[in-house]
Amino acid sequence: MKHWLPVAFFVFATAVQAETVACHITYGGETNVIAAAPVATPYTVPTVEIGSYFLFRIVFQNAPADQATIKTYTYANRDGGPTLIHQATFPYPPPTAARHGFSGMHHVYETLRDGEMQYWCELKP
Repeated sequence: MKHWLPVAFFVFATAVQAETVACHITYGGETNVIAAAPVATPYTVPTVEIGSYFLFRIVFQNAPADQATIKTYTYANRDGGPTLIHQATFPYPPPTAARHGFSGMHHVYETLRDGEMQYWCELKP
């Protein structure tokens, strides 16, 4: 005798979303949120333009366990190409969230053009 699961089970199973990392970025007095889903390889993750001075990138790998990590990269968007000016690495799963998420508040400065940006990140279910 075959047992079939109700159709509703399959609909529910496909509706479940994976965790995301949401970084709250403040630049020029405006705060925006950039979210990143888990990826299998860090090499395909693009940067996001923040104003005219910065590029930001979130790499969220939750598997395999020995490579599970969350990394953030901030680049200065210079005429000669992007220049890495800040990088942070956080364990996955991250520690319990505090006021400014698992990352704490970061201040990043671009000295040639006198730019400043702040960010903090949290894990969203």
